[in-house]
Amino acid sequence: MSKVVFLLVHGVHLLDLAGPAQVFFSATEFGIDYRLSYVAEHDQVDSAQGVSLRTDTELPDLSTEDLVLVPGWSAPTLSSTGAVSTAALAWLRAHHEAGGTVASVCAGADVLGRAGLLDGRRCTTHHDVQDELAHRYPRAKVIPDVLYVVDDRVVTSAGIASGIDLALHMVATRHGPTIAAQIARTMVVYTRRNGDDRQTSVLLRHRSHVNETVHRIQDIIESRVAERLSLAELARLTGCSQRTVTRLFDRATGMTPLRYQQALRLERAEHLIGHGATMDTAARSVGFEDARMLRRLRAAAVPADHP
Repeated sequence: MSKVVFLLVHGVHLLDLAGPAQVFFSATEFGIDYRLSYVAEHDQVDSAQGVSLRTDTELPDLSTEDLVLVPGWSAPTLSSTGAVSTAALAWLRAHHEAGGTVASVCAGADVLGRAGLLDGRRCTTHHDVQDELAHRYPRAKVIPDVLYVVDDRVVTSAGIASGIDLALHMVATRHGPTIAAQIARTMVVYTRRNGDDRQTSVLLRHRSHVNETVHRIQDIIESRVAERLSLAELARLTGCSQRTVTRLFDRATGMTPLRYQQALRLERAEHLIGHGATMDTAARSVGFEDARMLRRLRAAAVPADHP
């Protein structure tokens, strides 16, 4: 079990908190064992939107697998808001020094700054307070116009809804892009990328559409990725003609169903190889008869169609 601990301050923005919390809660519905908890200086925190939240006041013991996330709050300026005790700042710092991950949404980056966790690191925050954050922490490198930044287990995101992007990224990093894409679809949101980094996941690149027929086709392909799925079989399973399957899939994803399956196979094989599998083992695990096709695809810039 991993803990996700939200450190709250007075005036917390509900979406800064609820967006990431929903992502990690949804992860539990897909079998990932997270336990969410909420801590603050007092046992009640008033949100900026007027909802009062009940919280714990005791800072929990943490392991390196746990995450501490600081949501943002209503802050015309950072310097006069977001009171956090020295004990809480030391707790954040100790967690990171022990190998744990800390994260923030919006103005929450200021708390990480006060804990000394932004010094020498890249970070971001809401565009309204980016300049102030840079002024308060001159040793930090504040990156404008990105959704989130990851630097040595310090993860900071921009304003409000970008906390969802941050949380989806963390789930994808820890548990793979398939789970992240499933959570995003459940939440009816796009799985977005950092403005700095290329979106590398096939699932995340090609699930940002609203065509339910194509989503059903993708579900079939993803659940049977190692099988030889013909266009005729996909058409039968979705109640469409082969021509309609091809047309809809290309319009939504920019590729054919077989090319999509090939890209998925390559991505999963790369994941297995990265975790110690041999080329032959990875190739057979994802449906290739041997490693020759996998070697050719790895060497190519764009995966080729191959049933």
